[in-house]
Amino acid sequence: MKERLSQISYDSLPLEVRPLADDILKVSSAALGGPYNALLRSPEMARRCFDLLDYLRFKTTVNKRLNEFAILIQARISNAQYEWWAHETIARKAGLSDQVMNDLRECKRPPTMQDDERLVYDYCIQLSLNHRVPDALWQEAVAKMGEQTVMDLTVLSGTYVMVSMLLNATQVGIPGQGQLPLQVLDPIDIRQRLLA
Repeated sequence: MKERLSQISYDSLPLEVRPLADDILKVSSAALGGPYNALLRSPEMARRCFDLLDYLRFKTTVNKRLNEFAILIQARISNAQYEWWAHETIARKAGLSDQVMNDLRECKRPPTMQDDERLVYDYCIQLSLNHRVPDALWQEAVAKMGEQTVMDLTVLSGTYVMVSMLLNATQVGIPGQGQLPLQVLDPIDIRQRLLA
């Protein structure tokens, strides 16, 4: 799979875009790569996306372990190789177990999830695959997490659908690795497995 966009260099950016690149470089493990390489083609959109992603990654009310789990769920649903690669290590450092990640990577509902992980899994899977959240699940999420955290989780899930689409459309590869961490599966197969 060949990447569809050449890598933007800092020096090639217009002077008025460099402050955004500076902000990206402060937080991105991929420098100006990953989704930022594509986003920088549209600087005003890139600024708005960066600000949203900055909130959703570093200022959200969703705890880090659950936040990263939700991102990995979107990566698995979308077969988003780079997104999985970029967030697996972060999720591990945040305390998400290898067993849960391995099951999700294999496109299975992880049976060893903690209760808060089960709630995030069910919420994100229902929202992403059915585009709705059943009343009982909504009520449980609000009761256990609070309205603001449920809103943050909802927007996180939708935003990482967008990030997955951006990465997949531009065919962003995994740096320095020849093997993909996710088996690319048919969307119908993913849906059946994850809703089981």
